[in-house]
Amino acid sequence: MMRKVLCIVFWLPLMVAAQDETRIQQAENFIFDGNEAFDALNGVEAEKNYRRAVATGTKTDIARYNMGATLQQDNYVDEALRAYADVAKTTKERPNKHRTFHNIGNALMQVKDYKGAVEAYKNALRNNPNDDETRYNYALAKKMLEDNNQNQDQNDDQKDNQDQKDNQDQQNDQNQDKEGDKDKEQEGENQEDNKDQSGEEGDNEKDEKESDKNDSQDQQGDNEKEQQPQARPAQLSPQQVQNLLEAMNNEEKKVQDKVNAKKAKAVGTKNKKDW
Repeated sequence: MMRKVLCIVFWLPLMVAAQDETRIQQAENFIFDGNEAFDALNGVEAEKNYRRAVATGTKTDIARYNMGATLQQDNYVDEALRAYADVAKTTKERPNKHRTFHNIGNALMQVKDYKGAVEAYKNALRNNPNDDETRYNYALAKKMLEDNNQNQDQNDDQKDNQDQKDNQDQQNDQNQDKEGDKDKEQEGENQEDNKDQSGEEGDNEKDEKESDKNDSQDQQGDNEKEQQPQARPAQLSPQQVQNLLEAMNNEEKKVQDKVNAKKAKAVGTKNKKDW
């Protein structure tokens, strides 16, 4: 029983080593085929072989790095950056880190992410300070970042100036609208005043016309009165005067006779009451 256990423990590492060797060989074959397709500018076939290599679980850093380079060459920058990021997390060797961050910087330059590119080139130089190409790309990325920031500041200033101008124009339009409303209101008040004044003038004119009419009528009446013939006392003849005097004497005599008759009549005795 002990002998069987020892045999199992002994042969197990040999079996694992054989399996690893097989997968390593498969990965290397896929990577080789991928490199051949990459050189032939057959990006689809190259990517397919690099993914097969990654699936073996061995040589993954090399397979992902080459897959990233293939995607970057075909302008699939976002996918390339993801492949490079996986390599940067797992690789331990400084030369591999240097190449990975260098390519990350190049990919970010393609999408004009100059700030990210500067940081990527910095990381590449930390792993290989002597690489002239990385130093050149780092200086270029810094220059592009400065120019971009300056242009952005100018654009921001222009935008601020434009916004300020738009606000000023809007304020001027509002002021003009207010002035227009005020003018309309004043015009309306003036029209109302003119209307009232016209009404008063019309009333005054009407009153004046009526007064003139009344004055005219009065004057006309006076004129008519003045134009009418005045009554004159009648002229009596001497005989008519004599007859009038006699009639007056007769009337006076009648009145005197009535008075004398009233004086001659007896006054009645007052009645007394017995107690």
